[in-house]
Amino acid sequence: MRKKIIVGNWKMNKTHREGMEMLVHFLKLLDLELSLNEDSGKEFPEIVVAPPYLIVADSAVLAQGWDIKIAAQNCSSEKEGAFTGEISASMLKAAKVDYVIIGHSERRNYFGETNQLVANKINRALESNLIAICCVGETLQERESGKQFQIITRQIQECLFHLNNDQLSKIVIAYEPVWAIGTGKNATPEQAQEIHKYIRSVISGKYGKEISENISILYGGSCNPQNAKSIFSQPDVDGGLIGGASLNARDFIDVVKAIL
Repeated sequence: MRKKIIVGNWKMNKTHREGMEMLVHFLKLLDLELSLNEDSGKEFPEIVVAPPYLIVADSAVLAQGWDIKIAAQNCSSEKEGAFTGEISASMLKAAKVDYVIIGHSERRNYFGETNQLVANKINRALESNLIAICCVGETLQERESGKQFQIITRQIQECLFHLNNDQLSKIVIAYEPVWAIGTGKNATPEQAQEIHKYIRSVISGKYGKEISENISILYGGSCNPQNAKSIFSQPDVDGGLIGGASLNARDFIDVVKAIL
């Protein structure tokens, strides 16, 4: 059975002090929610927090003993060497990071990351036993021209199809309708379901139905406490890659609760 996962991507927000204070606040709220629901039979999702690099190591220390995981927002495609400003997957693993987000639409758009570069980063992540969250999704122009399925197919094929079955089991896919990120717009639950189901079919065509049914596919596009429940209720949506709503502890808890 595939895992339900909620990932909070803080992006380039919060100083060290602000981030640690919010994480402590979130953990206290989470502890309260867990105690309130311990007899309900509800199973909480895997909760992942992706703070900026400067907070990652201390966040991982703080997270020990709590039922959450820490993610990095990116990693280098290189193992080590003279690559000023880069951070390797092995460095992240040594800092007790569990997940890494790779190929986010902002990395693709602002920094020109290609599918091949994303594939290389995924290789480095897997070599260091990190779970890679591979982001795919179409722009508004691509959707309006009816190319969303073609774009997503190419992204999945070029980013993931070099992996074997065991490697793919360590991948989470996040669908980002790029036109819905940071705009306040969001795909309707039906639109999200349509693409998530399609992604699963593309995976099935290469790896078979059993593997495709066990891979977690997250929705990442302006998901918030108001719309999360309707999106998470879709059969092929296994959670969310949450941006703005993860920057407030109460809002993030409410998004987590929406999947219960």
